[in-house]
Amino acid sequence: MASITLKGNTINTIGNLPDLNSQAPDFDLVKNDLSHTSLADFKGKRVILNIFPSIDTGICAASVRTFNKEAAGLANTEILCISRDLPFAQARFCGAEGIGSVITVSDFATGSFGENYGLTIIDGPMAHLHSRAIVVLDENHKIIYTEQVPEIVQDPDFEKVLDVLK
Repeated sequence: MASITLKGNTINTIGNLPDLNSQAPDFDLVKNDLSHTSLADFKGKRVILNIFPSIDTGICAASVRTFNKEAAGLANTEILCISRDLPFAQARFCGAEGIGSVITVSDFATGSFGENYGLTIIDGPMAHLHSRAIVVLDENHKIIYTEQVPEIVQDPDFEKVLDVLK
């Protein structure tokens, strides 16, 4: 279990992020058109998993905008922005913001992504949502970088993420 904070108040996750150099757990997430996607759909590509509680919070929305801006310059890399929001909310946000370089996907149906990646919040006012985290996978989907952001209302370290992909 990881302890993180929400505005300075301690909350906990169901586990810890997967270990570096381990194979990324597969997933079944829902795209904006309600079709499903899995890790196999990104075979041979590097993948950044940008994980957050909700697209409808300012800091989460800002991280999606930042990754959308950076995504255009990353070769052979897909960025998945993952939350428990309904796909309709994700699609509305992306349409309003002109977001087109990242893929928003939802774990709303089962929550299994959050459980398998150890980031479902288990207590406090955001229980059952995902913590803010980054997981970067190489072309073989081996985990090469993880960051459990210690304070939910804080940005991840975008520079470290980009450095690991150089």
